[in-house]
Amino acid sequence: MSSQPNSYTDSNSHSEGGATPHPDVLQPDAPQQDASPQGATRQGAPRGTGPAENGQRRPGEDPARQSLLNVRAEVGKAVVGQDPTVTGMLIALLCGGHVLLEGVPGVAKTLLVRALSTALSLDTKRVQFTPDLMPGDVTGSLVYDSHTSEFTFREGPVFTNIMLADEINRTPPKTQASLLEAMEERQVSVDGVSRPLPSPFIVAATQNPVEYEGTYPLPEAQLDRFLLKLTMPLPGRAEEIEVIRRHANGFDPRNLSAAGVRSVAGAVELSSAQAAVAQVAVAPEILAYIVDVVRATRSAPSFQLGVSPRGATALLNTSKAWAWLSGRTFVTPDDVKALSLPCLRHRVGLRPEAQMDGIQVDDVLGSILASVPVPR
Repeated sequence: MSSQPNSYTDSNSHSEGGATPHPDVLQPDAPQQDASPQGATRQGAPRGTGPAENGQRRPGEDPARQSLLNVRAEVGKAVVGQDPTVTGMLIALLCGGHVLLEGVPGVAKTLLVRALSTALSLDTKRVQFTPDLMPGDVTGSLVYDSHTSEFTFREGPVFTNIMLADEINRTPPKTQASLLEAMEERQVSVDGVSRPLPSPFIVAATQNPVEYEGTYPLPEAQLDRFLLKLTMPLPGRAEEIEVIRRHANGFDPRNLSAAGVRSVAGAVELSSAQAAVAQVAVAPEILAYIVDVVRATRSAPSFQLGVSPRGATALLNTSKAWAWLSGRTFVTPDDVKALSLPCLRHRVGLRPEAQMDGIQVDDVLGSILASVPVPR
């Protein structure tokens, strides 16, 4: 699969206007191809969306959008070669959705979340999911106070802005299910009392794609609550050299301030950005195209489980967020293709015979995108 930086390209499917974008597999040294009708742009950002070379905002630039785009540069001071995942996380924050991060150990998943929260002035907490983790360890529980002779609620780590659920598939279903209410309702209910979570709130859950012994696969009902599933690949040779060079020069992943990571956006900018994304126009033809793509997954021979209407809504919202980040006030078919793989790949299930034949979910989705007629 080939790709281009920040244009999210999947080599299996192409629209009539150019390469299909895909947010997980960018090559930082490839020429930039924008998903918008304007075509090719400079490397590193869609046309008109990246920060000016001198760090100043361009005339007419949306300050909220520019602030969020500057976040990528800040995270890049600590994390090398994961711009696609950073962009996916920004899209999730704009849509108020959750992210499932899949990657082998050591690709900077925790560091990325910490750097992102620092650049956005958001609180973050990390929970290591283990087989003996209890639901109360995540949501919080009632604790007896000997001074007042009463039970008081002690908040769990879910009361934060970005919760990093590390190796979420290593904890039993009972503890996994404790997150369902928090993810869907943005609240936690203990002893009949509902307690709202901070805003914004998203879960960034990680899982190892190669080690399945002693794990508890997430059920479809919980997978469907994740807005995006992003893959974090191993860095390329040049990127890995840069990682080693930074460590040789004294980089400490536990000290982000020493790395120069600073806050460039906050809750105000994020709220303004969410309001702007809500105003992005979607033509009836684009709505029909999203439905056609989703319905095609339900009849694909290789799938035993297709995408639900919730998945169609997720694809719509993420397409609007990507269009806004790209500097447009309307959604194009390439925006839909840009987010189709990360938005749908975890909502479908392969048939056993397809798995035995070595068929990959992304390949089937790519074929669907290539076969569904693109609106003109």
